[in-house]
Amino acid sequence: MSEKDQVLIALVSCGSEYAGVQKELENAASTLNAKLVYPEMDVASLDTIGMDFGLEVASPDLKLMMARAKAVVEGVAKVDGVFVTSCFRCAEAAIVRNEIRRYIFQNSGLPVISYSFTERTTAATLLTRLEALTTIARRKHLLAREHQVGITAGIDSGSTTTKAVVMKDDEILGEGWVPTIKVLESADSALQQALDQAGMKREDLQAIGTTGYGRLLIGEHLNSDLVQEEITLNTKCAVYLAGKQQGSATVIDIGGMDNKAISVQDGIPGMFTMGGICAGASGLFLEMTSKRLGVEIT
Repeated sequence: MSEKDQVLIALVSCGSEYAGVQKELENAASTLNAKLVYPEMDVASLDTIGMDFGLEVASPDLKLMMARAKAVVEGVAKVDGVFVTSCFRCAEAAIVRNEIRRYIFQNSGLPVISYSFTERTTAATLLTRLEALTTIARRKHLLAREHQVGITAGIDSGSTTTKAVVMKDDEILGEGWVPTIKVLESADSALQQALDQAGMKREDLQAIGTTGYGRLLIGEHLNSDLVQEEITLNTKCAVYLAGKQQGSATVIDIGGMDNKAISVQDGIPGMFTMGGICAGASGLFLEMTSKRLGVEIT
């Protein structure tokens, strides 16, 4: 990928250097041909920055976060997206992080993601979050499309289940759904289920797309035409099925190991947050708990 395709991401953070996460952020960005940008701001503005947000904080680092967010909105830093992050241990930072996310999204229209890190956060953990930002920047035209054309298949390799669907000209012809046991075998099985239901063979497919945690492995295995992270794809799928591709929408995705809340405008994700510290409300936890309680949740 050439340098001209490089995506610029404003990093609005607190504590990433002290927690040792800064290097992980840089490594994840480098993998995606993205560059982290640190917005310049007027130091004098730190004394009054709370007035812009209606939120007074004592921490100089949190004030710095707010000042950098304002610099992004004012166009001081020319970027394609914003990554807002702070340590999960700080309750005040969680409030500031949420306000910054809302402030940037409402006043700039830039895609923005919020995330709370731990001392153990790695580049691999950050990759999906940053990849979603780069996807929106690079593939906005694709996300804006409202109709499916031709014969295509999509495979979602999740942490607990693998799903597949075969479509033709906006119509779902076949579906497959199997537990994720062995990533490649589960993908082959789900795809075959969908093909059998559609009455087709793999040679009939004009294109294949993969997403989910196993997307890269399956993408190489099937020689996929499109490999894309699940945040943007699941969002597009949700608004497509709900008939909400125009206007504002909110998508809540409860996955096997994490949860996502995404604000959408005209089919394109704009502001999203993704859990990752605790799996207490994840799909797998809810599924196991419902079985123990004998409560149906599907």
